[in-house]
Amino acid sequence: MANILHIDSSVRSTGSLTRQLGGEYIAKLTAANPAATVVTRDLAANPLPHLTEQVIGAYFTPAEQRNAEQAAAIKTSDALVDELLAADTIVIGAPMYNFSVTSGLKAWIDHVARAGRTFQYGANGIEGLVTGKKVVVFVASGGVYSEGPAAAYDHITTYLRAVLGFLGLTDVTFIVAEGVAMGEEAVANALAKNRAEIDAIAA
Repeated sequence: MANILHIDSSVRSTGSLTRQLGGEYIAKLTAANPAATVVTRDLAANPLPHLTEQVIGAYFTPAEQRNAEQAAAIKTSDALVDELLAADTIVIGAPMYNFSVTSGLKAWIDHVARAGRTFQYGANGIEGLVTGKKVVVFVASGGVYSEGPAAAYDHITTYLRAVLGFLGLTDVTFIVAEGVAMGEEAVANALAKNRAEIDAIAA
């Protein structure tokens, strides 16, 4: 837990439950581990570029064969991968936008899903290379998607569990604040439930 990577993807600088709850969780972690370091990537304040043909081309060119343009194109991705590999704990704020992750978080995923660095193709298929790390994902949604008639619209926890597992990240905990568009009582209930979950995993 010495190195914590915090990814925030809500476009809201205030009033974001994923930012609030993720911050509370990290505060508990650092209080219990004063020597811990925290690297924060705010994908709204500092948006990442989306993939381009040049970046994809650099991904699939061996490092020793990349020209100067390709080396420049892949610089951001390399830095993001380095941060991910250096982390012991990864905390992701992932509000649901239109039933899935924000475009900012998708861009981060596109930069860190790298053949040869975070996963590889082997004789037995795909192997994730980012292992031995704990991931906590904070999700917020206006409706209820964990059960009931809208469950089929949850493309955020299903997607993140799949793509993180693809990279080798299998120790993933989701803390979900749902139904938060249904009034103040619903928000208060969600926060109480989430804070109890935070206390349980931060202990």
